[in-house]
Amino acid sequence: MTQPTPVRPRGGTANLLGTALWLAAAGVPVLPLRRGKLPFGNCPACTKSACGDRPNMLRAGPCACPRPCHAWAAATTDPDTLRSPAWAPAWRQAAVVAYHPGGAGLTVVDLDNPAAVDWARGNLPPTRTVPTTRGEHWIYQGTMPSSNGVRPGMDIKSSMSYARYVGPGTGPMTELPQVVRDLIEKRPAVARPAPGAVTVPTAAGRGLCPHRTPTYLERGIGMAEGRITEARSAVHHTVYRTFLAVLSTHGRCGCLTETHVARLFAAAQAKGETLRHCTEAWSNARNRLGV
Repeated sequence: MTQPTPVRPRGGTANLLGTALWLAAAGVPVLPLRRGKLPFGNCPACTKSACGDRPNMLRAGPCACPRPCHAWAAATTDPDTLRSPAWAPAWRQAAVVAYHPGGAGLTVVDLDNPAAVDWARGNLPPTRTVPTTRGEHWIYQGTMPSSNGVRPGMDIKSSMSYARYVGPGTGPMTELPQVVRDLIEKRPAVARPAPGAVTVPTAAGRGLCPHRTPTYLERGIGMAEGRITEARSAVHHTVYRTFLAVLSTHGRCGCLTETHVARLFAAAQAKGETLRHCTEAWSNARNRLGV
C-alpha cells in the first residue's frame, strides 16, 4: 500500500468533498463525519443490521446500500460513490473528513493529551506525526486490531475503525512496531479477568419470561447499542457498564439470544473494542451478577 499523498486541508464544509476525493485518489478510504466527529446513522433499510451489514464487516452480509451507512465500513476510494447523490446529503451536513486506516494499510496511534504524547516520544519509534486539537496522531505503516484506551489518553485506530483526517503530517512513516501491537495485549482491564467463552443464559425450567416481547426486548437492545455507539470517551468502561445493564435486566430470564449478543459485540467492535475484550467484559459482567 502506498503512503497517502500529502494533502493540504481546506477550510469549510464546502471543501470537505474535495479533500475526500484527494485522499481517495491516494488509496485512502474516506467517509464524512457529522458534528461531534461521529459517523452518520444508518439509513432505515440498514438500521439494526437489517440489511445484513456490509461485506467487509465482522458479520458480513449482502448489504449494497448506496448511502454512507455502517460507519467505518462505508469508507471508500471510489470517486463516483463519494460524488453520488446518495452521499450528497451527508456531505452537506458533514463537519470533518475521516478515513479507515486499516483500509489504507495504516495504524494510527491517537494521543489525546500532552502526557500521552510525552509517553509516546519516550517509548515508541518515531514516525509520521500529525498535530491534533489536543495531542497528536502517530501514523505507522501496517495494520492491527483497533482498541480504545490502551493507555491513558491513547487509542489505536486501524482495522474496523476510523480516524479524523487533520492533515498530512510530517516525517517519514515507520513500519508498525511490535511495541505498538503489544499495547493491546498489555492494556489494563476495567474489571477482574474472567476466562471462558461467551455463553448466553437460557431460561430452562423458568417458563415464559414477561420481558420476551418484541417491542420491549428490541427497545432495550437498541438502547444498549446506542449507548456504546455514542460513547465519546472511556469506551471500554462504557461497554462493560452496558453489558452489565443488559445482563441485569435479561441475564437471568433467558431473553437474550446469540443474535442479541452479537449485535452488542458488533457495536463495541465498531468503536474499536477487540473481540477478546468484548468477551472479557461480557464474562466479567456475568460473574459480577452471578448469571
